[in-house]
Amino acid sequence: EFGETTPPFGHPSDGGEFGETTPPFGHPSDGGEFGETTPPFGHPSDGGELILQCGLKTPECENHYHQAMSEKTIILGGGCFWCTEAVYVRMKGITDVESGYANGHIDRPSYEQVCSGETGHAEVVRLRYDSRQIGLTDILEVFFAVHDPTTLNRQGNDVGTQYRSAIYSEDPADLELARAYIAQLESQRVFGAPIVTEVQALQCYFPAEAYHQDYFEQHPNQGYCAFVVRPKVAKFEKNFARHLNG
Repeated sequence: EFGETTPPFGHPSDGGEFGETTPPFGHPSDGGEFGETTPPFGHPSDGGELILQCGLKTPECENHYHQAMSEKTIILGGGCFWCTEAVYVRMKGITDVESGYANGHIDRPSYEQVCSGETGHAEVVRLRYDSRQIGLTDILEVFFAVHDPTTLNRQGNDVGTQYRSAIYSEDPADLELARAYIAQLESQRVFGAPIVTEVQALQCYFPAEAYHQDYFEQHPNQGYCAFVVRPKVAKFEKNFARHLNG
């Protein structure tokens, strides 16, 4: 079975370290911006206290602050996004899953354009997760178990560059970890062929059309869902019971 190897990295919950991570928000003292949103809290640049912009400090505020700072994002391409989405919506610690298109060369492509193979986009899922509950290595372990990372631009009968195996992030530390994880899999000869997963900085991402979101949940008996998506979900539920949502 894929995914039965031991990840080469630890997780904060068990005392391990992935390497440096970057908070998802900029800090007033350095002018940086890492995302589109700004936490509604003051930052302890000197004194070490969490203070609301209104000047108040509460336990609830502090909890929200730590929750915001622990949220991370990774974008994965593992073939048809209906499959990948259906797996990760069931995974503990994943707070949001959205199907979309990434790293192509036109803005806001349609599904039909992406399927033509002419836009350069990959079908992906954007995962937001709470790093206090789950680590990127856990997410990657599942990723490499539920798709074939050794077939270039193909997953089963789905053929085309849009179905390429891919990992995208805006955080260089995430990309470094992903490359090291792949190197570990290669050294252990987990697969019978070289891994061709693309690991790159995120260049662009666009949400897919509304009808693609939660597709398996809405159409479990549709032909592709019944014969392709459901077995992947069943494999995840069998092999990764420890990661299932409660």
